[in-house]
Formats: sequence, C-alpha cells, structure tokens
Amino acid sequence: MTMSMAVGDAQPVGGHSRRPRWRRLLRPGPGLFAGFFLLCLTVATAGARWLAPADPEEQDLGAALAGPSAAHWLGTDRLGRDVLSRLLHGGQVTLVSVVEAVAVFVVLGVTLGVTAGYLGGWADRVISWLADLLLALPGIIMLLMVLAVFPGNTAATMVVLGVISAPMLLRVTRGVTMSVKQELYVRAARLSGLGEVRIMTRHVLPRLTGPILVQVALFAATAVLVQGALSFLGLSAPETDGPSWGNMIAQAAQVTSQDLWLAIPTGALFTLTVLALGLFGDAVRDATADHRAPAARFRPVRSAAPAVPPQPAAGPAPLLSVDGLTVQFPGPDGPVTVVRDVSFTVAPGECVGVIGESGSGKTMIARSLLGLLPAGCAVTAGAATLRADPGPGVDLTRLDERGFGRIRGRRIALVSQEPSSGLDPAFRVGSQVAEVIRRHTPMSRRQAAREAIELLRTVRLPDPERVARRYPHELSGGMAQRVVIALALAGKPSLLVADEPTTALDVTVQAEILALLRDLQRRLGMAVILVTHDWGVLADLCDRAVVVYAGEVVEQAGVADLYADARHPYTRSLLAADPHRAEAGRDLPTIAGTVPSPRQWSPGCRFRPRCGVAVDDCAAGRIPLTIMSDDRVARCIRADEVVKR
Repeated sequence: MTMSMAVGDAQPVGGHSRRPRWRRLLRPGPGLFAGFFLLCLTVATAGARWLAPADPEEQDLGAALAGPSAAHWLGTDRLGRDVLSRLLHGGQVTLVSVVEAVAVFVVLGVTLGVTAGYLGGWADRVISWLADLLLALPGIIMLLMVLAVFPGNTAATMVVLGVISAPMLLRVTRGVTMSVKQELYVRAARLSGLGEVRIMTRHVLPRLTGPILVQVALFAATAVLVQGALSFLGLSAPETDGPSWGNMIAQAAQVTSQDLWLAIPTGALFTLTVLALGLFGDAVRDATADHRAPAARFRPVRSAAPAVPPQPAAGPAPLLSVDGLTVQFPGPDGPVTVVRDVSFTVAPGECVGVIGESGSGKTMIARSLLGLLPAGCAVTAGAATLRADPGPGVDLTRLDERGFGRIRGRRIALVSQEPSSGLDPAFRVGSQVAEVIRRHTPMSRRQAAREAIELLRTVRLPDPERVARRYPHELSGGMAQRVVIALALAGKPSLLVADEPTTALDVTVQAEILALLRDLQRRLGMAVILVTHDWGVLADLCDRAVVVYAGEVVEQAGVADLYADARHPYTRSLLAADPHRAEAGRDLPTIAGTVPSPRQWSPGCRFRPRCGVAVDDCAAGRIPLTIMSDDRVARCIRADEVVKR
C-alpha cells in the first residue's frame, strides 16, 4: 500500500495542468488584435530610421498635398513631405512622451499603493492624504503652469501628468494589496521569516500585475490624447523640433478646405492607437480576473499584559514555557476570554500534543505563539517564553511584527492544515523553497536551488528535481503538505507547530505524513507542538498530551499514562468516544451537548457556563457532563484543580 500510495501521490490533482493566465491574451478576439497592432506600431516607430521610405523633413513643393501614390503611400503634406515617414518619426515623439508619463505613473502609484496597503497604519494615512491632495489639484491648470515655466518642454509636461495621475493607480493597488496580504500564502511567507520588503516585491506585487496593466493601458491612452492635444494647440515642442502626431493633425486642420485627405491617415492612426490601448487593457483585465475569496484578516499579537518572568524549573530548562496564557477579544458586553490561564512546557526534542474538540481553543493557543491571532484578539495575561541558545529567552506574547520576523522560520515554524493555501500560486515550488533558504542562510541562487532539492528529498518527495519545477496547483494534497513541511524546515527551527497537519488528507496519506514528521523530529532533534482532535494521531506521534476544554487545560500527562489512567472526567469521556476503541455491536459513546461559548461563562463561576445551578450547590468534580437549562444543552466538567502528572 505504501508503494502504490507514493506513485499515486506524485500525480497532479485533476490530471491536467492549468494554463498560465498570460496565454489567455492569445485567444482570438479584440484583445489579441489590439495587442498585435500596438506591437507592430511600436516596432515600426522604433525602427522609423530604417523603415521610413523618405526623410521626414525632405520637401517636394511640386508634389504638395498629393494623394496616395507609389512614391508616397499616404500622400504628402502642404510642403510635399512624405506623410508615412512623418507618421513613423512622429510616433517616436508621441510614444516616448507616453513612456515618460507611464513610468512616473507606475513608479509612484505602485510603490506608494503597495506600501500603504501592506503596511497600513500611519504610512497608509499619510500616503492616502497625499493622494487626496493631488486629486484635488486641477490637472489642466497644473499642466499649463508647467508649460508656462518650461515652454515647449514635453518631458516636463508628461512627468507632471504622471505625478497628478498617480493617485488613481495608487488607490487601485492599495485596495488589491489589502486583499492579497490576507492570503494564507502571504502569512506562510511571513512565518517562514521573509522580510516585509521581500514579501511585498515577490509575493504581493506579482498578484497586482493584472490591475496594474489595466490601469497602465488606460492611462497610456489618456497620455496619448493629452500629448496630442498639447501639440495640436502649439503648447508642446514646436514643429521645427520634428514631427509629432499632434502638430500633424494641426497642420491637416489648416488645409482641410483644400485637401481633406491629409487629416485621414494621421487622425485614423491616432484614434486606432487610443482604441487599441483601451481594448488591450480590457483583455488584460479579463485574462487576469481572479474570483477567489480573500482570507480572513489577521494581525500580530501585541500583549497588553505585563511581562511574566519564566519560572525556574528543576532539571534541563524547557525549550518553550507557557505560563498563565490568557487570550481575549472585545465583545459588546466587555472582553470575552477564549483562552484562560493555560500553562504547559515543551522540552527540547519533545513532541507535545494539544488535543480537544473543535471550539475548545487549542488553535488559538497555537496562534498566540506565532503572532497570528485574529484581528481584535490579544494576549492579556501570561507569557510564552521561547528559550534561546545561547542567550536569554524571548517572550512571544510581547513581540511585535518585526520581532516575530526575526524568529519565525528560524526558531519557530508552522505547518498548517491547508497546505495548498500556504504556497504562492505564481511561483514554482523549488523557487519558493529556495527563497526561504536564502532568507535564513545567505548563499547564491544556484546553491539555494540545490539545497531546495535536497530539502524536498528530505521530506520524501519522489523525483524532487521534477517537483521543484512544478507549480502548487500541479501537486496532490500529500505532495503539497510535504512541500509545506520543507518550507518550515528551511530555517532549521528548534520548535515546529503543526496545526492539524493531516486533517485535509486521506487516511493513507495521513499515515505517511505522520511517519515523516516522526522521522524528522527524531533525526533533527526538533521539538513539536501538534494541535489535533484525533487520539490516533496523538498516540502515533506525541510523547505528552495537553487536554484543552473551553479554553482551559484540564489535564496533562504522558500519552501512555493518559490512555491507561485518564483522571479527568472530560478526558475519560473523550477517550470513550474514540472510534478506534469502539466495541463491535455497540453504539459509539458520545458526549452530549456542545462546548459552551466563551460568552456563556457565568461571572459568578469560573469553571462552568450559565447552567442554572447555584454556585453553593455545585460540587466541583461531581458535576454531570450534561446540564439542561432553558432548552439548551451545556457542559460543565471542570474539576477543582487541573490534573497534571
């Protein structure tokens, strides 16, 4: 079975590869024809020196205002100059002006938009204020002022046009960046220890390509119109400096009563260029459309509690010491506690399982160690000290985003339960692994690529060279999970947090991933915190278990001791409900009711929900697991003291 699984696991999901989005532009349609026209126009104007049939300034007064002929394919102007040659050379002036405006437009709009959207806070407020200020300025007056100061200076005019138009692109990139930064693969890159600038340029910016190209195409069309209008009015570079489409249209307008033809080729080329830019922008928009829902928002933990010094312990110092951890989020009636007074330790090389039902708070405990609590949620008491060797430990609950950036991936790493969501769909697998390796260990790109392949081989991926060349969507679930594990190991962390790493996988793949984690832990001497609700996974991988109920730790013990002699009533009920221990012919035992919501906890009783039982009548440790109150089923199982062995 293992051999057949390895072969099947190497096949891409869906049996086919997704085509790159840019290839959608090659589909027949207006976008393809517009792009082909713009490409031909650019090549023709750039090579005007060699492609133009005549000198654009060569005059032949005897052939003035002549129509199309073999000698002059598009006729001549009022001085007998070849119209086709002047259009080709004039296109250079127009397109260079457009490139100048677009360059300023893109540099300012993208840089400031990505910065504001990704960093937020004061940077977002300042940049948004500057954008609003520029939008309030009348554009035409600004351009006329520049022309008054720099008469005939087309470059200065187009630079100012790019500056006053940049807020349009800034707002678009800011909005898209705010959405993209919530993607799970961006969070995974941050957890791998990548710097903010690296994440913005490599993982956020590529996702903005579509919206940026659309805005650039539309602005380029506007720039063509503005440059042509200024030349037509004689406010741009004079005709003596060379032809441009704008002054050619102005000349045609002066001789319309004598010859209507002169306005047709120039006006048609001008119109087709603007139309092609608009159509190409629409095609890019359609080709890059992405309808995936954004991920939930997260922000780093900022502890509002005073520092709690780690308690000295007998024997070797633990790698991680969690002491009195309490997590709250704001509610309509005051703060709501979701994790309450949680304490446990993790020794170097030890695997500790945090187990409980869905909604028990085990994932919130893990996220608080990584600085990934939901927005509005914060650690309000306690400490989580990660030991450094050498040097003093660091309290994870008091780190800001910059502090987490220094230890994520290098000292603590995460393996999530949704492997594909933690991989950037725009880059190949090998490139992503090599990027994390270079972040933690300076080396050349070639060396990092070799290290990435070795790391993929370490996590038992078949044919790692081939896997490194694949995109995430070409991997099966098991292969993607192995790649995520490789990313987590790239910085050689001393502590790995595995948040239900096998939940999204089928049973046979689960067994292989668990065997891989067990082997890696033993070979690398790495400590592991495994978040799970599966007793089988716990028994297969963990040395010690921390049982969590309603945000509290109710029992801690070695896994073997827990199976043999569980002392807390909730732990015994969970074990009794384990399908692996079910007896044939008997109904599977279940725990009635649901885990009480944090909002249901009674102010007068720390250990039970609002169940209607008077506190004085409540004998701790003798409360049934199911209590009926107001047609609601709740549970109260907390004993006087946490069972800890």
